[in-house]
Amino acid sequence: MPQMPRSSPRADPSPVAARPRICVIGAGPSGITAAKNLLAAGFRDVVVYDRNTEVGGNWIFRPDESHSSVFDTTHIISSKRLSQYEDFPMPDHYPDYPGHAQLKTYFQSYARTFGVDQVLQLGTEVSSARRRPGGGWTLTLGDGRREEFDALLVASGHHWDPRMPSYPGTFTGTFLHSHSYKTAEAFAGKRVLVIGGGNSACDIAVETSRRSARTEISMRRGYWFIPKFLMGLPSDVVNERMMRKLPRPIRQAAMKLTIRLVQGRNSAYGLAEPEHGPLEAHPTLNSELLYFIRHGEVHPRPDIARLDGRTVHFVDGTSGEFDVIIAATGYVTRFPFLDPEEVGDYSGHEVPLYLKMFHPRFEDLFFIGLFQPQGCIWPLSDWQGKLVARALLGAWKRPVDMDAAIRRELDHPDYAFTDSVRHAVEVDYHEFRKRLMTELEGGRAY
Repeated sequence: MPQMPRSSPRADPSPVAARPRICVIGAGPSGITAAKNLLAAGFRDVVVYDRNTEVGGNWIFRPDESHSSVFDTTHIISSKRLSQYEDFPMPDHYPDYPGHAQLKTYFQSYARTFGVDQVLQLGTEVSSARRRPGGGWTLTLGDGRREEFDALLVASGHHWDPRMPSYPGTFTGTFLHSHSYKTAEAFAGKRVLVIGGGNSACDIAVETSRRSARTEISMRRGYWFIPKFLMGLPSDVVNERMMRKLPRPIRQAAMKLTIRLVQGRNSAYGLAEPEHGPLEAHPTLNSELLYFIRHGEVHPRPDIARLDGRTVHFVDGTSGEFDVIIAATGYVTRFPFLDPEEVGDYSGHEVPLYLKMFHPRFEDLFFIGLFQPQGCIWPLSDWQGKLVARALLGAWKRPVDMDAAIRRELDHPDYAFTDSVRHAVEVDYHEFRKRLMTELEGGRAY
């Protein structure tokens, strides 16, 4: 079992906080820490809805296709040291990069320790959430019930609605999204093409190559592949202890030099060179892909030009025959229970929320975990939860001009991230944590 937390799980009840009825949608890592902070602040009428029958969100692995995007061999890409909640360490016996079963156990232990399990309504889907004219929210549940709340926290995740690519022509084999991938056994003896250069694409290419007749991987651009360990330490720990002390331009150059010293240039593996710095895109942490390429188990390809039956034509004029295409091409950020006409559409290149969480118009609507850090979401969601609790207590005030504050945030990202939908909510772990802490301490992030 995880170690006991460093701080008390509950604060003394606040009489001011006893009145509002608050809903949290989602009992994944972000939802349970948001609920923990509400309870710790003294709020007692808190309800957490989740359509799953247990705590864990995306980390509830099932062998058949479900809400979850994890597969049988999934491990986190950030280290235990920088993934655990700051007041609830992972057990000492957990490895540096825990797997999905260990993480589910950890999250469920967290929920029990902080009393979140007492406010859960599992197996309950939220069909719609509509704002009442005078404030607050009316929720319609999957069984037809209606419930009224004074505040709504959305923590339902953004890795569940697959974004499928489109190419000229038609593929007559099996074309699926990585969300549907669960085990390599299903691809034994098949000719497999994986699309993408992110973490899921690289993991799936490596895993399928162990069972397939042949596995190839198509990337439309160059990526930086960061090894999971440097100098015997998890690479994010090395970054925290050493790279963070350097000015940003020097940090970029130092990371680039380190990666090239460790594994050379991408061209040595038949891959395109990246046109951006190591910190200007979401990191791909993988120590196996390059190894498998050089061992002839995974074969690199450029972007796809067109499809023709079982034949895939690539932009360099080459082609190949495949039985299966697996597209690891990301997800659409969508909240089907919210009305985009009322709340906003967050599926594009910009997400206009202050600190990725505060709505510009509705002071009773909050998003928890709607960001993609160069690091782990969960500890940062914990800080977001603390800030929401203070806002609901009246101890934190929004910027006077929310639109201007949001515009400044959007115009000044932590790095010059590549212009893609994938990076609409990208943040640097340490910089974002600093901004949240500054707000909690009474300062202003922007």
